[in-house]
Amino acid sequence: MPEIVQAGAWGLLAGSALLVGAWIGYRLRVPQKVIASVMAFGAGVLMSAVSFELVDEAYEQAGLMPAAIGTVAGAVAYTLGNVVLARRGARHRKRSGHGQAQPSEAQQSGSGMALALGALLDGVPESAVIGVSLLDGGAVSMVTVAAVFISNVPEGLSSSAGMRKAGRSKGYVFGVWGGIAAASTLAAVLGYAVVGGMPISVIAAVTAVAGGAILAMLADTMIPEAFEDAHLAIGLIVVSGFLVSFALSHA
Repeated sequence: MPEIVQAGAWGLLAGSALLVGAWIGYRLRVPQKVIASVMAFGAGVLMSAVSFELVDEAYEQAGLMPAAIGTVAGAVAYTLGNVVLARRGARHRKRSGHGQAQPSEAQQSGSGMALALGALLDGVPESAVIGVSLLDGGAVSMVTVAAVFISNVPEGLSSSAGMRKAGRSKGYVFGVWGGIAAASTLAAVLGYAVVGGMPISVIAAVTAVAGGAILAMLADTMIPEAFEDAHLAIGLIVVSGFLVSFALSHA
């Protein structure tokens, strides 16, 4: 199978986890502490993936400077996009509806589109790096795919539960997450096709950019939801997610 097709297939697989989480969050009444727990686990998984699969990989490929510059650039780009969308109603897009809830369209006009764009902003860096990982020896990083898949389930679950409570229709909820799954496929393909053939320093910088964007996303959206209904074991759950991803990267 051509590698560019493989990139799209792996991106689609990782993105499909959003639909799984969305179905659970929209159809079932999941207890708030359970949502916080799975979000914490997903955050731990992504923290480890950023550390050992992205930033560390960029450092090994090109040294400290490209890795550092790329990481900061990714964080800045994500933060700027997040600020714009937050002002249009997407600030709490991963919230499940307790405490700081997502706004309805009646409360803030245009928030539906902002929520959809916010979900796209969160998902693209994760998927692009799946395609980039194929450039290293022609085999996808299974750790990266697994980390994105595992973290996407709680993301879709929490956000779709909040969308339901904000009065969003079933068509809107599953249309958003279906669209993000499709965008994940395209992002993985573009990550492979656009970056392929570039100097190793550029590949390293792109990998670091994705790492910085994901780390900023964790701090801005996933961690606040995880700790909104914190219980005594929440820190242990984050560590468990981190160790699962760490073990996969060193298996």
